[in-house]
Amino acid sequence: MANYKIHPSSVISPDIHIADDVEIGPYCLIQGKGFIGKGTFVEGHVTLGSRHGIIEIGENNHFCPGAVIGGAPQDLSYKGEPTKLIIGNNNTFREFSTANLATSKGDGKTEIGNNGYFMAYTHIGHDCKVGNNVTIANNSHLGGHCEIEDGVTIGGVCAFNQFTKVGRGAFVAGSSIVNKDILPFCRAQGTYATIRATNKIGLARKGFSREEIANVHKAIRIIIMGSHTVEEGIERILNECTMSPNIEYFVNFIRSSKRGIAVDRSPKGWQDDE
Repeated sequence: MANYKIHPSSVISPDIHIADDVEIGPYCLIQGKGFIGKGTFVEGHVTLGSRHGIIEIGENNHFCPGAVIGGAPQDLSYKGEPTKLIIGNNNTFREFSTANLATSKGDGKTEIGNNGYFMAYTHIGHDCKVGNNVTIANNSHLGGHCEIEDGVTIGGVCAFNQFTKVGRGAFVAGSSIVNKDILPFCRAQGTYATIRATNKIGLARKGFSREEIANVHKAIRIIIMGSHTVEEGIERILNECTMSPNIEYFVNFIRSSKRGIAVDRSPKGWQDDE
């Protein structure tokens, strides 16, 4: 016998599997195919899925009133292909937040990890890849194909160009417009956003030792400051920093950047106290 609660005013597709302990409030519309994991709470006036798409929603997620999750991608090339939105566990989508299905241009998946907090009016565009423990504040929007790695915090009223990438543990300050990749472990700000400092407080909260924070800080300063090329900066990092998994990841992030990294090497570009 099913052990979930569905308000009688809500309309649910027969192709959506609903796990135990799910609660769906009044006037919700859940379309297409897929499943909703146990312990998930869907408040009133929420729309999940679309006619052609597939939604895979993990456990203990919370969808607040007005959220539209799994709608068709906002892309003129989309012709109703059965693409997916995949959401992990323990995420909160606040009022009027949106997350779209993928197009068929990539792997056909928009993916959101675990423990995310997406505030009111945030938008996650088609084909985005959002990691674990990501917080996006009110009215910030991701264009299609963006990548937001684990532990990123994004302030309110930010806009991200399609295909931009934000590295692990970064912080993007409010009212920023991002058109290039944001380095891991950094604080970025501005229109257009550039790296302003090392995210030392954030790294300390994530358990980085003082020595590793100093090591990461040195690598960031090498890339950000001076007139050398990026490749020359990488060579200096390899020679001058203590190699660790974080430094190796940092270097690989730079090397794999397709849009270029958001750097301002003028004296005003760096705001750190060292």
